[in-house]
Amino acid sequence: MKQAEFKEKVADLGLVLNDEQLAKFDQYAKLLIEWNQKMNLTSIDEPEMIYLKHFYDSLLSIKEIDYQGSLADVGSGAGFPGLVLKIAYPDLSVSLIEPIKKRCTFLNEVIKALDLKKIEVLNIRSEELAKKKRETYDIVTARAVASLNILSELCAPLVKVGGYFVALKGPMAKTEASEAQKALKKLGLSLDKYVETVLDDANQRTLILLKKIKACPKIYPRDYALIKRKPL
Repeated sequence: MKQAEFKEKVADLGLVLNDEQLAKFDQYAKLLIEWNQKMNLTSIDEPEMIYLKHFYDSLLSIKEIDYQGSLADVGSGAGFPGLVLKIAYPDLSVSLIEPIKKRCTFLNEVIKALDLKKIEVLNIRSEELAKKKRETYDIVTARAVASLNILSELCAPLVKVGGYFVALKGPMAKTEASEAQKALKKLGLSLDKYVETVLDDANQRTLILLKKIKACPKIYPRDYALIKRKPL
């Protein structure tokens, strides 16, 4: 996907990107390729595939979610979808949550190079952050971090009541959601909708939109070792 097609496809989703935003995406792609030679950020290092599988993929949810207020991106990695959403929505207040320090270094470098405001990189695990910023974010996102029953416990405690948790998933999303029903109920989440789509390379993507309908019990999240060993 070349940048011109990316602009068209994003417009089809309901967002018109200006020249400044497109220039930032171009610079972001170049920095990703450059830094990927020094550390393992992504297996995708061709510009056209970055636009398709990272940038466009990160924006698929904009047709369903009104990105305003505050956003936390859990397990942000190289910035997907959180940093992409920040470029797309300059007024959005964004926290990129990433426990691996070298990835945080990259994220901070991109933020500096693109002169982005109202965005922070937090070198911390989400379950630790929940002790400090519990139920403070309007929207929490996560892409391909863990199965939904595990991921929900990491993310739900950060979401405000009335806010949304958006999980970016692949073709097994419905199975994961079915298996996570018990966990979702315990965590105060309600399944709002699935949105299935196919990228140009025929890979299936599924968005799982979960609404926070009540406060998350304070016993959650548990320590990650326990979450992983005994998922809800």
